[in-house]
Amino acid sequence: MRCHGPEAKAIVWEHNTHIGDARATDMADAGMVNVGQLVREQRGVEDVVLVGFGSYRGSVIAGAKWGAPTERMRVPPAREGSWEDVLHHAGKEDKLLVFTDAEEEDGLFEPRGHRAIGVVYDPAYERYGNYVPTVLPRRYDAFLYIDQTQALHPLHVYPRQDGEPPETFPSGA
Repeated sequence: MRCHGPEAKAIVWEHNTHIGDARATDMADAGMVNVGQLVREQRGVEDVVLVGFGSYRGSVIAGAKWGAPTERMRVPPAREGSWEDVLHHAGKEDKLLVFTDAEEEDGLFEPRGHRAIGVVYDPAYERYGNYVPTVLPRRYDAFLYIDQTQALHPLHVYPRQDGEPPETFPSGA
């Protein structure tokens, strides 16, 4: 923004945990902040659009833990009562929810589990650890729901000159 002036626009592509406003999750209770919250605070709610993503089932490319090689993993059906489960049962078609006119009566302001899949994912934690309690229209301005995903085919990964894995590789750094 400093380089291109106050009218410049930017797109930041990040995992839901980073881009969704932390104040609409249990992250706030733990004293955590994230990019979505900071950008809304600094730029103003009306000048920021936060878009989240979710899926009921499918597959994903991720590492089982930090530093592990990426692998194709099955994503089981979403946990009962989660946002992904509710959207699946509302109709199996993909959906784009835009929350500009969301009302309390719509039932959207009820906190529900929202699946977190990122660079690291472990299907073994699906029942308990992979969900973040979320008020969807407060965390995001829009939400893209895809009923069934298919893992991407990873690009060729070349080590950096110093022998370290590339920055896009799951790591603890």
